[in-house]
Amino acid sequence: MSRSDDARDSARSQQDAPVEPEEPVVVKETPLPWKQIAPLVAMRLAEPINLNLILPFMYKMIEGFDIADSPKDISHYSSILYMSFSISQTLTIMHWGRLSDRIGRRPVLIAGLIGILVVSVLFGFTKSFAMAVVVRMATGVFAGNGAVMKSAMAEIADDTNRSRMMALLPLTWNVGTMVGSGIGGVFSNPATQFPGLFGNFKLFIYFPYLLPCLMGSTVAAFGLLVGLFNFKETLIKPTQPTHEEAVSEQPAVAGGSTEGTPLLAQSTAVSVAPVKQSSMKSLMTPLVTRVMITNAIMCFAYNMCDQLYPIFAATDPRDGGLGLDPRSIGLSLGIEGIVVVYLQLVVYPRLERKFGVLYCYRRGLSFAIPYLVCMPFLSIIAAHLQTSASSLSMTYEYIGMWVILMSLMTMRITSNVMAYTSINMMITNMAPTRADLGFMNGTQQLAMSVMRIFAPAISGVLWSWSIKHSLPFPFNSHFVWMLSAVLVSIVLWQSYFIPDSVNKFAADQPKPITSTDESED
Repeated sequence: MSRSDDARDSARSQQDAPVEPEEPVVVKETPLPWKQIAPLVAMRLAEPINLNLILPFMYKMIEGFDIADSPKDISHYSSILYMSFSISQTLTIMHWGRLSDRIGRRPVLIAGLIGILVVSVLFGFTKSFAMAVVVRMATGVFAGNGAVMKSAMAEIADDTNRSRMMALLPLTWNVGTMVGSGIGGVFSNPATQFPGLFGNFKLFIYFPYLLPCLMGSTVAAFGLLVGLFNFKETLIKPTQPTHEEAVSEQPAVAGGSTEGTPLLAQSTAVSVAPVKQSSMKSLMTPLVTRVMITNAIMCFAYNMCDQLYPIFAATDPRDGGLGLDPRSIGLSLGIEGIVVVYLQLVVYPRLERKFGVLYCYRRGLSFAIPYLVCMPFLSIIAAHLQTSASSLSMTYEYIGMWVILMSLMTMRITSNVMAYTSINMMITNMAPTRADLGFMNGTQQLAMSVMRIFAPAISGVLWSWSIKHSLPFPFNSHFVWMLSAVLVSIVLWQSYFIPDSVNKFAADQPKPITSTDESED
């Protein structure tokens, strides 16, 4: 038998041999780098707390300015005050994101916290509507940390823990929102609410909303100190390796880097070649544009009702509201914090790992629709309580109204957590390189800021119009809520045209080899 025949028989016997099934590769989740995450969380808390602490007392504050012709016109001025923040944020948010891509995340975050600290104190001393608007606009100028923190969080994460880490930012935002609302409701006008403690403080009598603002600025000061002494820069400064370094490091990179290796650990092991930022035209692909549009519409609908809720809650039940005082409004917003922690830390990461980001996005939108449709019907119970003069007693109707209210608010926060966390991850996942994270997150933040300008203005005008005219359902006090439900339904329908590719972090996916690379090989 010839040597070629032996080789042929050997190859045939190898083909006929049973193939043992390969064991599935189990990739363990990388432990979370809490030394970097904890300072980010502490810094992140400052913005939502100081942004939302005015919500419970905004109605009473504007009423005290004595500029509205009637209580039904207060929503106009509350919309102006609310959107003044978003206008200045919209004009500056992209600059903060691009600046952080150039000089680093840390200095931009520190600058933002210093600004938040100062303007929060100033807002407590406002005695006129014009001054309040100016201070709120100054707050928006320094409120660009959200997009920068998304980039920083993405840079210290990897594919095994990215969903948990990215979920921490909206968790912090939602907890901050609840804490801020609670602070604003409980500690506004302390001389009246706590006469035994603050009744003799002339400062709090003359400036009834100073105490919650001071408490908010204290949170900003804490975040500033933690960031200064504990947070390390996450943006890797690119360096051009020499030819010898590149040749010597190639085997180590190919064999030593795994999916579970922390990103910061990789960066200290090798030199990083400069990565050129993609152009705006190449980044705004049809898929990115579609996701950005759905994000904008969702943010518009959510913000219309988020801004409307404290006005709706404070409005007289005869005009379609609930007639709650600032403390009750603050408690209704603050009690959601218990639900947020469980949703963000336990429920969402499990759902995202099992079903993907896109599935969670759709489920979050689905929760919003029944909340929006049912909320305005609560005014019927509140009007009955007002008529029977039992709104302050623990009657079955009063308890029932609060049970329904908190059930709807739980649906609201569930929708917010799942929808906003998912859209944040989808935007981050679509960035083609890490050098484009600042632009992508900044663009998303810009779109959301623009919607925060128009949503409060439109909802305030529509709310005032709907309660002034005796029109039939749905053009009565239900109109803004129903309009928001329709918009969310449209976004939910559009989400089914988004492909599953948004579930993966594109910056870590293998890139096609260019002709230049092939020639070098």
